[in-house]
Amino acid sequence: MDLSKLPKLEINNAKDFITSLPSKVKPEWLNGVDTNFHFDIDGDNGGEFSVIVKDNAMTVHQGFVGESKCKITAKEKNFLALLKGELNPMMAVFTGKVKISNTAEIMKYAKLFGIM
Repeated sequence: MDLSKLPKLEINNAKDFITSLPSKVKPEWLNGVDTNFHFDIDGDNGGEFSVIVKDNAMTVHQGFVGESKCKITAKEKNFLALLKGELNPMMAVFTGKVKISNTAEIMKYAKLFGIM
C-alpha cells in the first residue's frame, strides 16, 4: 500500500470529507485492512459517522454502526484545522482539541484517512 500517492482532498467541511473517503481510496490500499472508526464531529457540518473498512472496501455510515476500534471526537473547526495541516496532531490530542480513543489504531490508518 503506497500511501504517498494518496490524492489531496479538497476539504470544505467535516461531513463532506468523511463521506467522500471511499471515492478517494484505491481498493488495493485496503488489502488486509479490517477496522471500524467512529467520528463524532460537533458542528454545523459534522455529525456521527462510521467508517468501516472490510473485504477491500470502505463504507461510510451516518451514525455509529458496530463496535469501533477507534473513536475520534472533535469540534468541526478543530477537525478541519487538523486535516488542513493547520493544527499539529500531537498538540491537538494533548490540548484536548481532538480526542482519540485508540492511538495505536489511528496511527496505523491515519494516512489512509488523510488525517496525518
